Formats: sequence, structure tokens, C-alpha cells
Amino acid sequence: MLGNLGGLGNIANLLKSAKDMQERFGKMQEELAQRRFDGDAGGGMVRATVDGRGALVNIKINPDAARDVELLEDLVKAAIGAAASKAQEAMKADVTALTGGVSVPGLTEMLGGK
Repeated sequence: MLGNLGGLGNIANLLKSAKDMQERFGKMQEELAQRRFDGDAGGGMVRATVDGRGALVNIKINPDAARDVELLEDLVKAAIGAAASKAQEAMKADVTALTGGVSVPGLTEMLGGK
């Protein structure tokens, strides 16, 4: 019977660890929403800013870039992609730090990553 109590203690520790992880996860989500990452294209003709989840929050376009609409479209996509890539890498690093390097399937996606 004493062995069963030991097992219950392990379950209690596991539940506490899960609760702690959930709290850190929530804090990390809040921090990610506040972080900003910039990407640019065309030698700075287009600069995009995304939050830590990869959502576009700002875009700056040099008026000279508007002369060629097709080029401008490509530059906008490239700048957003560059900024989103930086956000994604930072998110992966944060997830690795949160989990101590243990892979948790679906965690990055739950944070808004890919």
C-alpha cells in the first residue's frame, strides 16, 4: 500500500509540473505577441514588421518602389517572409528553452508557428 502512496506522490509532482509548464506557456504567448521582427527586401525598399507569432503589424514602402507594381508585390512578399522567418526562429528557440530541449509535438503550432 505504501508503494501506491509513492505513486500518488509522483502523480502530484507530474500535475504540478504540468501546471507550471502551462503557466510558462501562457507567459511565453504573451511575450511573443509583444515582440517585433523586421524583414526587408529590395535593399530596404520594403520593410515589414511582424509580431512574435508572425502576424504583420507594419509595412513601410519607399515611394520609388511603387513604379513597378509587379516588383513591389514581390518585394512586399519577400519582406514579410523575411520578418516572419525571424519570428519563427525566435519562437523555436523560446520553445526549446521552455521545454529544456524536449520535443513537444504541436507546441510550436499552438503558439501560432508553423
